[in-house]
Amino acid sequence: MTQMIPRPETAQKTLTRAWWKEAVAYQIYPRSFYDANNDGIGDIPGIIAKLDYLKDLGVDVLWICPMFKSPNDDNGYDISDYEDIMDEFGTMADFDLLMEEAHKRDIKVLLDLVVNHTSDEHPWFLESRSSKDNDKRDWYIWKDAVNGGEPNNWESIFGGSAWEYDEKTEQYFLHVFSRRQPDLNWRNKDMRQAVYTMINWWLDKGVDGFRIDAISHINKDQSYADLPNPLGMPHVPSFEMHMNVEGIHEYLEELKNETFSKYDIMTVGEANGVTPEEADLWVGEENGKMNMVFQFEHMDLWRADAEKGVDVVKLKQVLTKWQKGLEETGWNALYLENHDKVRSVSLWGDEGQYWKQSAKSLAMMYFFMQGTPFIYQGQEIGMTNVQFPDISDYDDVATKNMYNMQLASGKTHEEIMEVIWNSSRDNSRTPMQWTNEQNGGFSEQSPWFGVNPNFADINVASQQTDEDSILNFYKRMIQIRKMEETLIYGEYDLILPEDTKVYAYTRTLGNEQFLIVTNLKDEVAEVDTDIILHSDNVMLANYETTYHEGTELTLQPFEARLYRVR
Repeated sequence: MTQMIPRPETAQKTLTRAWWKEAVAYQIYPRSFYDANNDGIGDIPGIIAKLDYLKDLGVDVLWICPMFKSPNDDNGYDISDYEDIMDEFGTMADFDLLMEEAHKRDIKVLLDLVVNHTSDEHPWFLESRSSKDNDKRDWYIWKDAVNGGEPNNWESIFGGSAWEYDEKTEQYFLHVFSRRQPDLNWRNKDMRQAVYTMINWWLDKGVDGFRIDAISHINKDQSYADLPNPLGMPHVPSFEMHMNVEGIHEYLEELKNETFSKYDIMTVGEANGVTPEEADLWVGEENGKMNMVFQFEHMDLWRADAEKGVDVVKLKQVLTKWQKGLEETGWNALYLENHDKVRSVSLWGDEGQYWKQSAKSLAMMYFFMQGTPFIYQGQEIGMTNVQFPDISDYDDVATKNMYNMQLASGKTHEEIMEVIWNSSRDNSRTPMQWTNEQNGGFSEQSPWFGVNPNFADINVASQQTDEDSILNFYKRMIQIRKMEETLIYGEYDLILPEDTKVYAYTRTLGNEQFLIVTNLKDEVAEVDTDIILHSDNVMLANYETTYHEGTELTLQPFEARLYRVR
């Protein structure tokens, strides 16, 4: 016998149904996914070769990181031609075939839309920097020197100054990210129209939508003023001057009207700095400029030098704030990993004794919340962080910048590598581990980047044949979500908010209710849910479930259960 938790009738409003709300998305970092032509670099034919794997997993949408022409200063996020494919990844004909083959399998394709900046090799920028009188000069942000130096003390997100001097025209250009990524000037109407033309070109080709990179940074504080610097640092973190700055919604509204709203597509904004209180303007069903956003708050709970593990209470507070903040008005993009973050099982789980259990518990914790779940390549098999011994083994520009700055400040190589092992973006960029064969089955040639040595134990092939694997657990979660409307559209309610080990919540729609209970620690947890639960009502678990009836539960380390409460 089970008993349903009562909830306010006001929260029973039905959300608008949409295909992108019911979808499960999978993020591909193409350079590291699968190498079909054996040159050591993942490619578009490699994605095509694995479409049946993705279909079998249950994926409906692919978000593919940039494949456009690029000098690769920031792994494709520095684009030199928006309407061509990087040679390493293939040709436009390969891309067209990918679209065709994905659509045959009812899989939609999202591209990464990078319009905060371009490469410094993009023709627009080459024209812009050619002279102060060029028609495209104002397509980027150029400023004169101040007192013989940089226009202000802003720091780039990747470290160092946010300004780069151009000797030919004797001005500085702004780059919020790498110095090879000059920021576009969204105040220039001609530039905006060129961007919209490019977006519509892709949509007319049949692309199903976009993940919109760094979109909250497109508007800059027009004062371009120095920031307070009481510590006397060379440069000051400058987020407040370019992140979600007032006036940004005029540009987002125009972007939507000129492009997105003309098509039945899925749009996901990378919205660093956006709060749930502001989310209606971003993703509200009436006022929103895109379908959903990736928020960063739950990832910001952890820092590179922090203790291992997660503060469960704070995690619940942050995710619940977003769940309730968007309830009835908008939609969340749910994720644990991406190409800019470390591996979740290394960050918040356990790479040792409880590797499998913790990967499954973390998965269930986020997957059944209200929103569209995203799975990052390798997450579904529990891929872990990597510990390469030397900075020369790393590729990421931000990691290298950090290493050099820390070394200059007096830190030892060993101290810095400890931080890199815990924090480098390269942790999630090691090649996908397909088999226990050479290079993890990613390529027959030496890969562009080191393979995690644990590929012999952690790989797709071994998990496909293991009923108890992390991979098969993900498959079952996806199947259950597709079958149960309540797990898509139902309202979210947190229970046990102060428990320091267990994350538990309900999903309710009409007279149906589910309970998700996950222990996120490596020790036994005992809780009283105030709901009469029965072992017969467990739909999915990562341990063998023994007979139980009542409100009290004893959960093993990293144990996770999904109950149908009715």
